[in-house]
Amino acid sequence: MVKGANVGLTALSEDVGSVMVSLGWSSPTGEGDADVSVLLLTAEGKVRSDADFYFYNNPVADDGSVQLLGKTPTADGNEDRITFDLTAIPADVEQVVVAASRYNGARFGDLDDVRVTLADGSGEGLLRFSIEDAGAVGALLFGELYRRAGDWKFRAIGQGYESGLAGLAQDYGVDVDDDAEEAEAEAAEVAGVAAAVDVPPVKTPSEAVAEPVATEAGPEAEVEAVGAAVPLAAVPAPGPVPPVEQIVSESVEAPAKPVPRPRTAKKKVTLPKVAKKSLAENDSWRPARLFPVSALKSDRDRETRATSVLLSVMAQVPEFGRRLTAGFGAPAGRMEMFTEVSLPNGDSPRRPDGVIRVERAGKLWTALVETKTNGNSLKPDQVQAYTEIAARRGYEAVITLSNDVELDGSPLVDVKTDGRRKHKVALRHLSWADVAHQAQMLIRHEGVGNAAHAWLLQELLHYLQHENSGCHGFQNMGPAWVPVRNGIDDETLCQGDRRAVEVVESWERLVRQVCLRLGGELGQKVLPVQRAKRGTDPRVRRAALADQLCLAGRLDSELRIEGTPGILALSADLRTGKLRTSIEIAKPEQGYPLTWAKRLIRQLSDAPADLHVETLLDGQVGGPRGTLERLRPEPGDILPKNDAEITGFRLSLFRSMGNTRGSAESGFIRSVDEAVDRFHDNVVVHLDRPGSTRR
Repeated sequence: MVKGANVGLTALSEDVGSVMVSLGWSSPTGEGDADVSVLLLTAEGKVRSDADFYFYNNPVADDGSVQLLGKTPTADGNEDRITFDLTAIPADVEQVVVAASRYNGARFGDLDDVRVTLADGSGEGLLRFSIEDAGAVGALLFGELYRRAGDWKFRAIGQGYESGLAGLAQDYGVDVDDDAEEAEAEAAEVAGVAAAVDVPPVKTPSEAVAEPVATEAGPEAEVEAVGAAVPLAAVPAPGPVPPVEQIVSESVEAPAKPVPRPRTAKKKVTLPKVAKKSLAENDSWRPARLFPVSALKSDRDRETRATSVLLSVMAQVPEFGRRLTAGFGAPAGRMEMFTEVSLPNGDSPRRPDGVIRVERAGKLWTALVETKTNGNSLKPDQVQAYTEIAARRGYEAVITLSNDVELDGSPLVDVKTDGRRKHKVALRHLSWADVAHQAQMLIRHEGVGNAAHAWLLQELLHYLQHENSGCHGFQNMGPAWVPVRNGIDDETLCQGDRRAVEVVESWERLVRQVCLRLGGELGQKVLPVQRAKRGTDPRVRRAALADQLCLAGRLDSELRIEGTPGILALSADLRTGKLRTSIEIAKPEQGYPLTWAKRLIRQLSDAPADLHVETLLDGQVGGPRGTLERLRPEPGDILPKNDAEITGFRLSLFRSMGNTRGSAESGFIRSVDEAVDRFHDNVVVHLDRPGSTRR
């Protein structure tokens, strides 16, 4: 599409009750990022209330009409994906605006391939709009969905806001402060007054999801605000404390009798950071578990149990079930799960491992589930048969579950589709690492509706992580791993060898799994960085990396962890058998070199003594370096002797990597996990976060 163009969705596909909108971009430095926002507007072009603004701290609509799924790695960057159940959009909403904003002074003009795509319920791409002239703006309108004559249309906008999120929000009637420091100052001032009248302190959008403020007067006295329990405009300047009625009058029509004091809504439940002390007499006593694993003796037992456990928890924990099914294109609605279902298929009925059914407005959305555990691969003929059955019966999707991680441009199963069939079936894959990641994010960081839901998710997570469940995620570098390592050792591996490409693909799967695991533990976005040219085919990129592996004997990757001062680089040198984890940090903007060196060593007071510290010099390769143990008494030893300009510092840790394929204690995959964890926990967490003003 071109800027300003519009198109009706029903003209592109019959399956547009639920659609997925993806916002994407790439960055030459690998550091580009932005936050996605969605606004529901009335015919007047304004939000009905601040609750119609969806962003990273308010990602899901209660009615399921909007769900921000977060970032997904792509071949040349990442995409932010949003699902819309258009049948659930309230009748008084005429427009759905999709936007994104950058922070810390960053601009969209610094990014490449800024784009928005839209896919129907089966996952088939319907349209793409590339924004070529984003310019020096901090916020950008990508496009909008809007109603016309009972149908939905999409308009390509591409309009920027130099004033960032604040300017965009003001235009649509949302009270959001784009300046975090100013917002915090205002919140602190308001908190003093609010405390005097027992009103909860104001939160900024960077601190909390919109929370409804309910009163004892009933639903007519509810207040909804994005990032605030009471709007800023409703709180007077310091002075004599007015009655509560005056404070809430701008958001709630005051009843005839005095309004009782407002109270905040019940907060979501997350697991406590410190576990309660066990009442067991000794360590040999094992806690009773809802999902036992001791009786699992065969792969068939593991597949049956894993499917039943997962589907039952999805049905009982709405936040978790909706989060997974929305990614498959399912609408929001009543959800039921089934296992070991028999479906007619000629002389021999087929029995998929599970069936998911979602009812919305009298219509059914159905997906067949095929599960594999313990590293077993999906069988193409089996998945093909389920796809054909789904097409014949009018089902919407086939979902595959396994320990493997799917890559862009490299599907796990190749399924042939009959072009003569009018009904389309979406084939979606989910790794067990994805499932564990989503459970971790909910129970450890984002919260669920009640303690029972949190307990169910904890039991699911314990089951998935148990060694006997078979749901451990990617654990094997594949049959090409040992021959490639041997070929590198004896220098017989040649460029163009298909086995090298297989190792590169396994490495990419491993890195993506590391990102999922670490992101779930930290509650932060952790994404692999791809420094490929715009539009590069993933297969071409992997072939180039395989050639590099043959020449240098090294596997390299980079991870961006939200809130850290640089990119974490991970390198596996197959010739030396060493893993290197490192991070480059820029020099401080103020001060003197000796001050920088002393302060850096102080920050790393608890870091391992074998940490390597290297000074980066402008236009030079290889500045002064040394271990932390040697530099602690003399930080000045890290400074150049010729007054060369310092641009930053590189911190590195080395460790030996495992030799086996990954299932044993000394395995390569385990050593990669341990190396990343050690570096993050002992080095990265001690560094200043971006934007820190400490000197």
